[in-house]
Amino acid sequence: MSRRTTGLLKVAMSALHFAGVDRLLSRLTGGVGAIFMLHRVRPRTERGLDATRGLEITPEFLDRTIRLVVARGFDVLSLDDAHARICEGDFDRPFASFTFDLGFRDCRDFAAPVFSRHGLPFAVYVATDYVDGIGDLWWVKLEMVIAANEAVDLRIDGVETRLEAATRSEKENAFDRIYQWLRSLPEAGARSVVADLGWRYGIETSGLCRDLVLGWDELRDLAADPLVTIGAQTRRHLALGRLTRAEARLEMEESLQRLEHELGRRIRHFSFPYGDDASAGLREFELAYELGLATAVTACQGLVRTRHALGTLGLPRVPLNGDFQSPRYVKVMLSGASERMRLGTNV
Repeated sequence: MSRRTTGLLKVAMSALHFAGVDRLLSRLTGGVGAIFMLHRVRPRTERGLDATRGLEITPEFLDRTIRLVVARGFDVLSLDDAHARICEGDFDRPFASFTFDLGFRDCRDFAAPVFSRHGLPFAVYVATDYVDGIGDLWWVKLEMVIAANEAVDLRIDGVETRLEAATRSEKENAFDRIYQWLRSLPEAGARSVVADLGWRYGIETSGLCRDLVLGWDELRDLAADPLVTIGAQTRRHLALGRLTRAEARLEMEESLQRLEHELGRRIRHFSFPYGDDASAGLREFELAYELGLATAVTACQGLVRTRHALGTLGLPRVPLNGDFQSPRYVKVMLSGASERMRLGTNV
């Protein structure tokens, strides 16, 4: 998301909050629950390029959000308990569940202690290749290439293109331009482009996944915490909607089987990689049903509503976006007043 778009959304959401529109609309647009979508939690540091800032929040903001959610009368539930409440139609009190995608190590180091202090549950979805240390964090690689160079040359849609990247603003614009173009490509092609950029610009990324993502022993230790639910997010973290049905099913099935083998328990919950409409739709929800999953979440913004009692395999989530680290934005999202706004990058 560009800085201009982020700024406009902040103005719109702040206006809704300070005018009290979110409070007025909450009775009409509020749902019965909220499943929060997070990726990374770590202390704020100054970095030369922070293009993926939307994917991370600070431990302090996580703590404030939990306190706000509880103060507003939400029961914080595990995914198993949330699933039971949705299916039973038990909507006397709203609920909230906190979910993390991809199993970054800082989730264990900085998020888990926050939930432990509150005695509240959370869930972590993992892609098994990433736990093996061989997953492709291509968006992080792209950020590293741009951060290290004052200009980046590549062929975009067949046209040789030079993107200036001398200043922070130019770097962010270059990242946005390349990222949006890559998301329009077949995923193998997009990952190949980033790998080539890394090679040409001498950026070493071979150990990146092992550095950032939990390994199997670490995941087993985390899974031993009774507050933690582990879910699957495919094997290679590919956009399932762009694969054949057989390929998509294999990605899901292999990740479930591997996790169940490694952790010694049934895996009942799933997160669709990227999670937008092009990555997960009716076909993917049907696959989740065939594989016996209890819940599957998308990255489509929204609250859980009574209609989801009819199906819990394409649930929306509420993004905790690093660009919107203020309680007022969380209040607007919990009111349902912001569901048509696009608040974050999805991976």
